[in-house]
Amino acid sequence: MDPAPKEHRFPCATCGSDMRFAPGTDQMICDHCGATESISPTNKAAAIQELDFRQALRAELPKADTTEIRTITCESCGAHVEFDSKTHAAECPFCATPVVTDTGAERQIKPRALVPFALSEPDARKQMTNWLGSLWFAPNGLQDYARKGRAMQGIYIPYWTYDADTKSSYSGARGDIYYVTQQVRVERNGKMVTENRQVQKTRWSPARGRVARFFDDVLVLGSTSLPKSYTDALAPWDLSALEPYDPQFLAGFRAEGYTVPLEDGYTEARSYMDRMILRDVKFDIGGDKQRVDGIDTDVKDVTFKHVLLPIWMAAYKYRGATYRFVVNGQTGTVRGERPYSKVKIAIAVTLGLIAAAAIGAYIAANG
Repeated sequence: MDPAPKEHRFPCATCGSDMRFAPGTDQMICDHCGATESISPTNKAAAIQELDFRQALRAELPKADTTEIRTITCESCGAHVEFDSKTHAAECPFCATPVVTDTGAERQIKPRALVPFALSEPDARKQMTNWLGSLWFAPNGLQDYARKGRAMQGIYIPYWTYDADTKSSYSGARGDIYYVTQQVRVERNGKMVTENRQVQKTRWSPARGRVARFFDDVLVLGSTSLPKSYTDALAPWDLSALEPYDPQFLAGFRAEGYTVPLEDGYTEARSYMDRMILRDVKFDIGGDKQRVDGIDTDVKDVTFKHVLLPIWMAAYKYRGATYRFVVNGQTGTVRGERPYSKVKIAIAVTLGLIAAAAIGAYIAANG
């Protein structure tokens, strides 16, 4: 039987309270007494190693590359959020639905790396309220509620990265544009005349060749708890800031377990690779137009890793509706539901009608 999932606590050496990671630094801090402790640096190149994709599909990864985590699963949005054994009830950070923790555990592939939080909670809240303030039709009450409400939650979101070496052969055609002069009959001032016009033509010639590309860290979301439109809009991420996985970076934050299987993530990564290969093929064909009849791609040395990326989350229930906002914990980019105030919209429509009537009356009066 596997041992119970290990819980990580980082007690303050001064007062014994739990310490948390301080965003934007390489330190942990105690909110009780203010003591700090540096996180020991590690050798990135040695620690952030890729794993063999085919080996993982055969369930042949070494046990050291997997771990057991205790999670809750939100029945409303499907989020898989990691909790410790001391937590008995909570609210889902993704949709504000009350949930009860599941005492069971599941085995997952260990995270290899993470991007630590660079934005503090106050900075993330400021980014969110500024974004809400830029929305003309957002309800004032929601803006005030978000500004004065409870703290946002910092969560590490799971992603897969994929590397692959590809070589592709293709067949198609190159199109070069040229022009010919043709005479056409047109009407000018009530008379038919003959004019010369330049007509565009395309000269096609067969094209064959090979292209090669090494894909490094193709990023695929490992979760379905947030709309993909949100997470895609949070990009780009600076993966050069990846640090080897260290539980100290998670102190004071939550982490979501992945729900997108490794193989499904690779399917999405291959779709991205195929689009890039098609772009390479068209560039290689050259000319003004390209026609691609077929591409045969050989993919080798596929590797992957599980990484965690930081977001600040806010989920508010306001007048019976749930609004979710996410802030990129590295760059401050904000995305979320776009709330609308019916009162503001009605006022805007009324003012628009008044303005239209005034313009109409002015035009009528001045002929």
